[in-house]
Amino acid sequence: MAGHGPSRSPEPRLARPEELALLPLIEQQAGQRLRGHPAWAVFSACPTDAAAFAQGLHARSLWVAESAQGGIAGYLLAGVLDEDFHVLQMDVLPQQGRQGHGRALLRHALAQGAGRGHRRAVLTTLSDVPWNAGFYASEGFAVWPRESWSAAMHAVMAEEAAAGFPMALRVAMQRTL
Repeated sequence: MAGHGPSRSPEPRLARPEELALLPLIEQQAGQRLRGHPAWAVFSACPTDAAAFAQGLHARSLWVAESAQGGIAGYLLAGVLDEDFHVLQMDVLPQQGRQGHGRALLRHALAQGAGRGHRRAVLTTLSDVPWNAGFYASEGFAVWPRESWSAAMHAVMAEEAAAGFPMALRVAMQRTL
């Protein structure tokens, strides 16, 4: 019956070249939710590089979620860190939040990573923001203790520190695929 119950959004899919220009706008709008947080200045000053989106598109590691009304609700950009599937950036438009887009994107991307032979997924995120570490924990990620980080993760965290992130609030997380 049309109009009854929640509408299902389509399954996440690979981004298309013509959609690349939308992704920085989604990132910027999603970042507004951090206004007032100690990491806000870094996020607003260091958006994802357009080349990173293009590289993700080329590597087939950039997925989008469409809203039920049409248009892009969010995206997830991944890469490879050592042998691990690396969730680099995920953003959902604030007005599309809490509708399952982020969860669908993450689950889809992790399935793709597992299908590509990765045994583990890794990421860095904010420990004190519920839609960051808490969200990833609800999807099976656990804090990755600093003493067991790979050299590549140490390098990622050093880059984040150099960018000015409040490192006391940054965590690395991992999950078996």
